Amino acid sequence: MKRLEKCIDLLIENYDSHGMINHSEGENLPGRESVENIVYGLEKLLFPGYLENFDYRNLKNITSEKLNLLAYNLRCEVEKSLSFSVRHGVLNCGHGGCRAVADMVADEFFEELPKIRILLSEDLKAAVRGDPAAKSADEVILSYPGFQAITVYRMANFLWKRQVPLIPRMMSEFIHRRTGIDIHPGAQISGSFFIDHGTGIVIGETTVIGSNVKLYQGVTLGALSVKKEEGGQKRHPTIEDNVTIYANATILGGDTVIGSGSIIGGSVWITHSVPPGSKIYLKRD
Repeated sequence: MKRLEKCIDLLIENYDSHGMINHSEGENLPGRESVENIVYGLEKLLFPGYLENFDYRNLKNITSEKLNLLAYNLRCEVEKSLSFSVRHGVLNCGHGGCRAVADMVADEFFEELPKIRILLSEDLKAAVRGDPAAKSADEVILSYPGFQAITVYRMANFLWKRQVPLIPRMMSEFIHRRTGIDIHPGAQISGSFFIDHGTGIVIGETTVIGSNVKLYQGVTLGALSVKKEEGGQKRHPTIEDNVTIYANATILGGDTVIGSGSIIGGSVWITHSVPPGSKIYLKRD
């Protein structure tokens, strides 16, 4: 017991000297479990009946109950994240305070959900159209990790564009752990986006993806090595409309543009732009 008591004292000293405690000098940060529960709840709200059974005749009442609970929980976590940025001098919530800003962000978010569902319906059609193995839209919603990752990205991207700290990255890393697909919430991704298989895909913060783009597993849309102070620059590639990128292709650099209608073969390494209609593949000797 004496050894354990000593360990406790050492841990308390370590908390004071090295930090990494939520949050030793003030209000708590957003909770990982809370944000994950919000994501689960939002998936149920976006796709009624797919993650749980319910009586369709009570759809309006069930939707109202879910939305009000999620709105309250999201406001609480957004307020924590805003307060975090205020404490670090990154953000000023103005005279209304962080609670008022959190209320506004949450209201705007739920007003945006119907538009997000429209985008997701186009992504869903792209999945059914683009994968011969997809027997139905229901199968895609229930089982395709790529569609799940895109769903969470589209919600996280909205919060990212509203400059909400922490939570968009927490959402994207949660779905990353669940699917093996890493989409930064700051990426700009147009409609009819399809990820096939998906494991190991990485899409960086300043990536721009046009309409009707298909990615296979292991694709990296990444950055060439840059200094920390250059982090605000465009570091990741632009993929124009109607491009297909096959498994394990690596495309790097903020000036790199993959022209519309191009096909990028598996396992290629690209650091320069290619014109529209290109076919890039490895040539075996």
